[in-house]
Amino acid sequence: MTVSLRTAARAALLSACLLLGAGARTPAGAADARIAVIDVQRAVMATEDGIRAQATLKKTFDRRQADLDAKQNDLAKAKLDIEKQARVVSREAVQKRMEDWQRRMVELQTVFVEYNKELQQKQAELTAPIVKKMMAVIARVAKKSGFEVIIDRQAAPYVRADLDLTEQVIQLYNAGGDTGDSGGEEKKPDGK
Repeated sequence: MTVSLRTAARAALLSACLLLGAGARTPAGAADARIAVIDVQRAVMATEDGIRAQATLKKTFDRRQADLDAKQNDLAKAKLDIEKQARVVSREAVQKRMEDWQRRMVELQTVFVEYNKELQQKQAELTAPIVKKMMAVIARVAKKSGFEVIIDRQAAPYVRADLDLTEQVIQLYNAGGDTGDSGGEEKKPDGK
């Protein structure tokens, strides 16, 4: 047990020394660090591909919403009918119709949850390739412009406007993702 405590103490001491050594170099390195931000969600949705994805999702949503609205209206009418007939039919008949109405209401809620899951899945399916391409564009911008770190705008409580690269990344994405460099690929003298 004493050996493990010594080992742990040595590891802690070594970690502290490394942190102190790293801390001594951090201010100079941090002063030279280039950092920028990008509102990734806005960038993805503002690209031409993102706008098309939103249109596709809207069509799907509108169809599903129309279906839900129709079912909800049918249930509202059925409830009114039950309330009107409650005075003229037996209590057992009203009870049976109310149970049927409640069952249909639960089914409608289940359908709503299923539609919601379907829309979330469709959104993920449509935006995943856009996000992947967006990340490649961001990496090229970082490399070309010498940024050590580019973070999502949502993670930063304050950012100077000149450090926000969102519009630049959207434009580059829409232009095919080319940052004007060769993307790290060297061309041979024969142009290939």
